[in-house]
Amino acid sequence: MYAICLRFWRLRQERKQIAVFHTTVDEHIKDASVLNRMTRTKICGIQTIEHARVAAEAGADMIGLVFAPSKRRVDVDQAAEIVAALRELSVVPLIVGLFVNELPERIAATVERCDLDAIQLSGDEPTEIMRDLPSCMLIKALRLAGDPGEQGWLALPATQVTLHVDAHVAGSYGGTGITADWERAAALARQRRVILAGGLGPHNVAAAISQVQPWVVDVSSGVESDGQKDSAKIRAFITAARGQGHA
Repeated sequence: MYAICLRFWRLRQERKQIAVFHTTVDEHIKDASVLNRMTRTKICGIQTIEHARVAAEAGADMIGLVFAPSKRRVDVDQAAEIVAALRELSVVPLIVGLFVNELPERIAATVERCDLDAIQLSGDEPTEIMRDLPSCMLIKALRLAGDPGEQGWLALPATQVTLHVDAHVAGSYGGTGITADWERAAALARQRRVILAGGLGPHNVAAAISQVQPWVVDVSSGVESDGQKDSAKIRAFITAARGQGHA
């Protein structure tokens, strides 16, 4: 009961965009089994109210809406409808908007119009963009491929940005289904909170949590069938993550 209450408290705090993202006690926990139990889940590329509700009711901690060019893209009207439906639930996941090389003013307008909780930058954005973004949680996707542009983000403290590790695929900004470099992700996760993406699914998420010990496991193509979100796979992914240990 304590773990459930603690989870709800954290999620409420997260939606207020305060520093609990970076300063709660789990940053200081050294026991690996406890860290595993605290791994959260993010279902990205949601396009319908139905799948948003499935993910939320299955216990997803975050839901991602894609505003970048992609087969999973939603427009602001679709996104606003999905968010409004989620806000009616008793427990609302953190709602993340994903952008790729978008203008800061357009990001700000989308955040306001769609009532988003967090921004995920998945392109080649420089750190300087932070000055012009709304004051909310910021996630930056990296591929850990030695790109000089990533060094600035890696140098920022966890209080300013949460790093998202995805696979390096030339010409792509994510959602490929290719597995990320777990060894490098694990090394980074030992230093700060990390969101792990890239090739995850119900079949391997438990192993990913065990090896990398990420803060969040993020899935998109791994819970799809024929290019569309699959409710059964969404539930299976969250169940598998919890089976590895989820507070």
